[in-house]
Amino acid sequence: MTSETNKAFDKNTMPFVAPCRTLSPFAAFRWLRLGIADYRRAPRQSLIYGVVMAIIMALLSFGAWLYGSIWFMLAMLGGFVFLAPLSCIGLYAISAQLERGQQPSLKRSLRAAFRRHLGNEMVFAIILLVIFLVWARAGAIVSVFFPTGAHPNISELRGYLAVGTLVGAVFASVTFSASAFSLPMLMHRDVDSVTAVVTSINAVLRNKFAMMLWLALIVSGLIIGAATAFIGMVFILPVIGYAAWHGYLETIDAGEFPRHTVGITAQAKNAPENPTTSSENADD
Repeated sequence: MTSETNKAFDKNTMPFVAPCRTLSPFAAFRWLRLGIADYRRAPRQSLIYGVVMAIIMALLSFGAWLYGSIWFMLAMLGGFVFLAPLSCIGLYAISAQLERGQQPSLKRSLRAAFRRHLGNEMVFAIILLVIFLVWARAGAIVSVFFPTGAHPNISELRGYLAVGTLVGAVFASVTFSASAFSLPMLMHRDVDSVTAVVTSINAVLRNKFAMMLWLALIVSGLIIGAATAFIGMVFILPVIGYAAWHGYLETIDAGEFPRHTVGITAQAKNAPENPTTSSENADD
């Protein structure tokens, strides 16, 4: 066992927030390279995950357009940037298996993601869902600023674009700051949702330029995925998920928090597998 495995953790003396490292401005490109490498190491699992998520996103967007309006559909598409971290939980588990030298299993990843840490993830999911619904409604309301003329020019669209950009920026900034590292941390360490969210916000605020670039890459990827009739999501979403996991590991120093007692991340990276843990994880 590693020294970390034997380390005793007193939850009464653990810090309220995990410290973060200072990132290089272009760290996100390194995360993307690592994410692409993980996709290549687990192509079948990544493809299945990407196809399922792309279909779900396409159906939600089509339903919003069919039963709502084009503006509501656009708001739904914009809201996917909020839900992307939640949809990538299983991908974090695949990356965790790869870095531990384990054969990646989609079934084990999904069980680890949605059974081991379901309580904290449900709390976070409800928060994201509320923000997403408010964002969708706000996107629909913003359409009242759209010019009434048949063929508006740029100057007539200025007010609509300004209000829409401001509203979207506020929602995106708050949600991205809270979710950038919190869900990977819940997967990685035995922490509560509040600690994970505060840790994520602190890390984003201390690495503003690097995280702005990371957000821009995520938004660009989702736009490309939507513009290709969601076909591009089959590749883009898994890469984003894997990259987010590597970004978390590079940014957050969670060594002062205990590992989960069972599950994929109960074992330290590159450490010999504990037979007891292995038997407990056999049905993950």
